[in-house]
Amino acid sequence: MDCPFCAIAAGRLEASVVAQSDHALAFLDLRQAVPGHVLVVPREHVQDIYAISPAVAAEVMQLGVRVAQALREVFHPPGLNLWQSNGAAGGQEVAHFHLHVQPRRVADGLLSIYGGNVPAPTSRDELDRLAGRIRPFLSTDGVSPTPWSHP
Repeated sequence: MDCPFCAIAAGRLEASVVAQSDHALAFLDLRQAVPGHVLVVPREHVQDIYAISPAVAAEVMQLGVRVAQALREVFHPPGLNLWQSNGAAGGQEVAHFHLHVQPRRVADGLLSIYGGNVPAPTSRDELDRLAGRIRPFLSTDGVSPTPWSHP
């Protein structure tokens, strides 16, 4: 396996580590899209969000929250993004789950939500139909979740 994040976690590749836990590691991205751009990764090789265990995902997210709080203290940004991509169509460049934690400034040019074209609101009927398709697949114990209805 030739995974750069696994090599970093194993100490075979240099990184500027900012924090770590038993199952997660946070280090500065080589490409600082904005100053303080940190990646949080599981120490074990996990290709994407579909392969990560709930326990490891929780630890990665908890470390991401700690990093976000530290970035707020250091950079005093007016905003912050947590960004995670999966698959080529989603923009994933390294096939190892990673969470970007990025302090943001107004008009820093980093991300343009919706490509600048905000979509019109979707009808409640369509949203309810989509929710109905998704809910049956959220069960973790074999029991279908109780359908939720909006007021």
